[in-house]
Amino acid sequence: MELKTNLKKIAKSKLSDVDFDNLPFGRVFSDHMLVMTYENGQWDEGIIQPYEALSITPAMMTLHYGQAIFEGMKANKDADGNVLMFRPELNVRRFNKSAERMCMPTVPEDVFLEKLQELLYLDSDWIPRDEGAALYIRPFMFGSDPYIGVKPSKTFHFIIFTCPVGPYYANPVSVYVEDHYVRAVDGGTGFTKAAGNYGGALYPAKLAQEKGYDQVLWTDANEHKYVQEIGTMNVFFVIDDVVITPDLNDCILPGTTRQSVIELFKDQGVKVEERPLSIDEIFEAHKNGKLQDCFGSGTAAAIIPIKSLGTNTEKIELPPVEERTYSKQMKERLIGMKLGKVEDKFNWVRKIAIPQAAGENTSDS
Repeated sequence: MELKTNLKKIAKSKLSDVDFDNLPFGRVFSDHMLVMTYENGQWDEGIIQPYEALSITPAMMTLHYGQAIFEGMKANKDADGNVLMFRPELNVRRFNKSAERMCMPTVPEDVFLEKLQELLYLDSDWIPRDEGAALYIRPFMFGSDPYIGVKPSKTFHFIIFTCPVGPYYANPVSVYVEDHYVRAVDGGTGFTKAAGNYGGALYPAKLAQEKGYDQVLWTDANEHKYVQEIGTMNVFFVIDDVVITPDLNDCILPGTTRQSVIELFKDQGVKVEERPLSIDEIFEAHKNGKLQDCFGSGTAAAIIPIKSLGTNTEKIELPPVEERTYSKQMKERLIGMKLGKVEDKFNWVRKIAIPQAAGENTSDS
């Protein structure tokens, strides 16, 4: 691949300092990052440069008013060493949808993907080979005007950096059904990956953890009756051999993994319903022995079983993981596709051919 983006390579790679057998999530960062600037109504060509700290002004608008969005993506390698990305165009489209809602400029899809592929090409040696690991990709954008006034910024920075990661969750998770705090409301920003959505969720998640749970299952703001999503992922329930997930609205993030799970189940002939699902229906199904599975889906979390659901008054335990077929088979199929081991009949996987020494064909500019 011929790199078209301006390039300033790191003087000495940090790769040899990384223990790939013990990767934490989100604390080890690859050598390079992409930086693009939006000014005077247009994006510059951008530069791929060493991963480093940013120099910002205390008056930068995002620090005060939260005009920031992000995405989460992953890259893997197949047996031949090619870099594989899973449906990256869906993440780009969601990123731009978030940008529009937050009064920010969009990044043209072809530009986004071209810059990302160049970055992955350059840092392909950072992609872990272990089946449970991946190279996590974090694109984000923020308003950068030095101005203390509530209005949209006129200048923006778009940055992509990457980090090799192990599993987000090592084990099945327990989830607390939130009945007071809310993540999103109709007409709000819940369908976007706006930074403020996650800041506001930290306190309820902390309270749930103090009660012995790993995560929060958000419910609707009006009645706290219908499930929406879990703090870090979308959620699925299997009741009487029907896969059910909440239908999308302003309050639910349209996950790439969520959409893929729905399409893959339908391809297997499994009945899938996207509809309102109440806590009462879930607990009643458990009482009647019809709640067969519950799992979360997301780029970071992949497919993770939910082991228990609890409220202020009741807690239910779901079937042991080894007895579940739906989440287990879906996890195996998705991972297999992402690693190039399972047939990709939908052409979801984007491949980047990488030579033996990825950096040899590049030059500074």
